[in-house]
Amino acid sequence: MMLRILSACALLCTMANGQKRFNEIKIMEGHTVFSVVESPLPHTYVDSSSLPETFTWKNKDGESYLTMNRNQHIPQYCGSCWAHGTLSALADRIKIARGAVGPDINLSIQWVLNCGSKIAGSCYGGSTTGAYQLIKDRGFVPFETCEPYMACSSDSKEGFCDYAHTTCELENVCRTCSTFSEHGGTCVGLKTYPYATIKEYGVIRSMDTNEIMTEIYTRGPVSTGVNAEPILNYEGGVFVNADAPKDVNHIVSIVGWGKDTSTGKKHWIVRNSWGEYWGEMGFFRIEMGNDLLGIESEVAWATPGTWTETNVPCDEDGANCSGSESMSTIQKEYVDPSMLMGTEQKSLRAASS
Repeated sequence: MMLRILSACALLCTMANGQKRFNEIKIMEGHTVFSVVESPLPHTYVDSSSLPETFTWKNKDGESYLTMNRNQHIPQYCGSCWAHGTLSALADRIKIARGAVGPDINLSIQWVLNCGSKIAGSCYGGSTTGAYQLIKDRGFVPFETCEPYMACSSDSKEGFCDYAHTTCELENVCRTCSTFSEHGGTCVGLKTYPYATIKEYGVIRSMDTNEIMTEIYTRGPVSTGVNAEPILNYEGGVFVNADAPKDVNHIVSIVGWGKDTSTGKKHWIVRNSWGEYWGEMGFFRIEMGNDLLGIESEVAWATPGTWTETNVPCDEDGANCSGSESMSTIQKEYVDPSMLMGTEQKSLRAASS
C-alpha cells in the first residue's frame, strides 16, 4: 500500500510537548503484492443511492458488529497501528459474516509482529497491505488466544521486549504452558489451532466517498491512514480543520458515517487503537468529503476466506490434539454479503421495469 509518507519530518515527528512521534507507516522490503482482487468491487454493482444517510457497525439495529477495542501502546509503546487497524477491520468482517452470533473472533496482532518483520512491519512501523500479504502468503492468521499482544517485535527494546521471544517459531505462532516450571511445566507450540484466512484485498484510491461508503456498508469496516498529529489531544466532536496536514502517519479503521442535522454535512466514524480513555471511547469523528487528515486518500479492505468454527481439541497441556499432526479444523467459508445485496437490487430493478 503505497501510502504517502511524511516528508517534512522524515521518520520522526516532534510533538508540542517535545516528545518525538514515529511515523508508523512503513513499506517493508518483502512487501511486493499490494492487492489481490479477483471479484468485482461492491460499488460496481450496488446502487450507492440506496445507502442510508447514517450508518455504523457500532450499532446496527441495536447490535454491535465490532470486535474488541484495543490499545497498541501497552504494556509498552509499540508503533503497530498498521496491524491493529488491519486486523480489527478483518475481525469485524468475520463477525458481520457470522451475524454477530457466538463469541467474537479476535485475531493475533502479536503473530503478525512475530512473523511479519520482512513483509508486514514491526513496532517501528508497517503497512496494512503488508499485513494482508503476510496472511495471504502464510495461509492463515491465528486467533488472539494463540499469541496475545505483547507490544514487542524483534527490533524493539522497550520495556520487557529484550526478554520476549518474538521469532516466528512454532511456540510463537500458537502456544500454551502446562504448569509452573518448578513443577515440571513447559511451554509448547501447538500444531493445531483456530485460525482465519484472507481471500482478497485491495485499496480504494479514488477518494470517492460513495465508493468507500458502499464498501463499508456492504462488507464491513475498512482501514485507512490519517495524519495523527492534529488528533493527539482530540476530546470529542467532529474534526473539521481543513488546514490540517494530510500526509498520513497512522492507521485507523472506518466503521461507518453520520450526519449533522443542523449543517447537513456527513462525517466518518473512525476507530483508533489508543484505548477507550482517548477520544470518544476510543473513536473519533471527522468531516467527510474533503480528505481531511488524508483519510480518504488510500482506503484498504480485505475479505475473509475462512475461519475456524469447530476446532481439533487438544489436552490442556497442548498434547494429544485428537491424534492430528496437521492444522486440521472445520472451517466456515465466507459468503460476500455485497453480492447478495447486488442480486437483490438487480431483481428489484427487473421487477419494476
